[in-house]
Amino acid sequence: MIIPVLDPHFYPVIAFLETFERDVAALPPEKRNRIVLSVSHGDKQEVYALDAFRDGEDDARNCFLAERLTKTMLWLYGGHRIGVYGSKTVYESLKEHYCGNGARAFDFDFMQGVYEQPFTVELLAEEPVRQGASYQVGGHLKGCRIGFDAGGSDRKVSAVIDGEPVYSEEVVWHPKTTEDPHYHYNEILTAMKTAASKMPRVDAIGVSSAGVYIDNKIMTASLFLKVDKKKYGEYVKNMYLNVAGEIGAPVEVANDGDVTALAGSMELGEGRVLGIAMGTSEAAGYINAEGGLNGWLSELAFAPVDLNPEAMRDEWSGDTGVGCKYFSQDAVIKLAEAGGRKFEEGLTPAEKLKVMQKLAEERDPLAERVFSDIGVYLGYTLPFYARFYEMKHVLLLGRVMSGRGGTLILEHCKQVLAEQFPALAPLEIVLPDENSRRVGQSVAAASLPADR
Repeated sequence: MIIPVLDPHFYPVIAFLETFERDVAALPPEKRNRIVLSVSHGDKQEVYALDAFRDGEDDARNCFLAERLTKTMLWLYGGHRIGVYGSKTVYESLKEHYCGNGARAFDFDFMQGVYEQPFTVELLAEEPVRQGASYQVGGHLKGCRIGFDAGGSDRKVSAVIDGEPVYSEEVVWHPKTTEDPHYHYNEILTAMKTAASKMPRVDAIGVSSAGVYIDNKIMTASLFLKVDKKKYGEYVKNMYLNVAGEIGAPVEVANDGDVTALAGSMELGEGRVLGIAMGTSEAAGYINAEGGLNGWLSELAFAPVDLNPEAMRDEWSGDTGVGCKYFSQDAVIKLAEAGGRKFEEGLTPAEKLKVMQKLAEERDPLAERVFSDIGVYLGYTLPFYARFYEMKHVLLLGRVMSGRGGTLILEHCKQVLAEQFPALAPLEIVLPDENSRRVGQSVAAASLPADR
């Protein structure tokens, strides 16, 4: 195994999973058990089947792996119902974890809120089957359009006429630390009006934003972490709809990860694209083989990456070893501090990232090691993601991927894949040019609304 130098106890999920599979495969058939996990909402259901130990043989490993896979499925696919077929022990373990006072109470409450349905864990009498869907999205380029990308550290906006950006800007803002929702509203409206002023009219507005959106309403988003929940329904839920109303144009809102994937799919002219944006957090999205969306959450920021029990804890979800601490500015800061870097007091996370990026350009050994280690993280995580996504291309975007740091991440990711996972050799990992990397999402966002 290739070890990240600044995080020597990193234990990738794929390493545990492959060891588990080898150990089960070595057993005679009568000592194996088939377990099928499902997550679902409405009429959509996604499944993951695994050969495992029989109940009573190695329950600890069965239950641990089943929980980490279920956690991944919830945040990747979305859902408020967990189903377990083939193991009462695993069912009982998951039911204990995913309840109001269990270890995964955050996930339990979150998914209930998003889908506005009770969260349940069920023991299934019949093996569940996948019931998926595909939706066409984006690629609409006619007319005068605004594309807005709401990042956690900066907001980007583009004015786009017939598919060509005529104006783009990037402005630092602080949505995740601001309690007053009027701040968010005014910042978004200001960006939209600025873009509108660069065009003769506005035909449509597309928004790329972290979070979960249903009918262009903000069901939940980390940008509004500090806003009082009592104000959410009145001030936050319809914010993009209200801003669009002031501009006087229809709006389409999509998760920023899906827009990342859309940007890649439009550039490449084909599907099977996993987009990963590394910025304030990890945003991900997927365009399928048909060039559409599967209707998945793809919130990989909260899916497991590292099984080291001492891994960094995510302050929002309360879980350890999840993606937002491995593919974001937090990852850069974490590794830099592990290597002995002491940052000047008062710097924001975005400013600390800039410090390390500048040092990487200057060939500072610690800075180079930081970005190289993130590449190692990615090299071991993409094979795990490949268990869920059919991937032909991976598009890497976001502030963390800028400059020499992004080049180092890509180089070391490819090294891990070549040496440890040769079956993934055909996977094309794309790092767009600097301009596309910085404003590509806002331009792709502009293509979201259908032509009038």
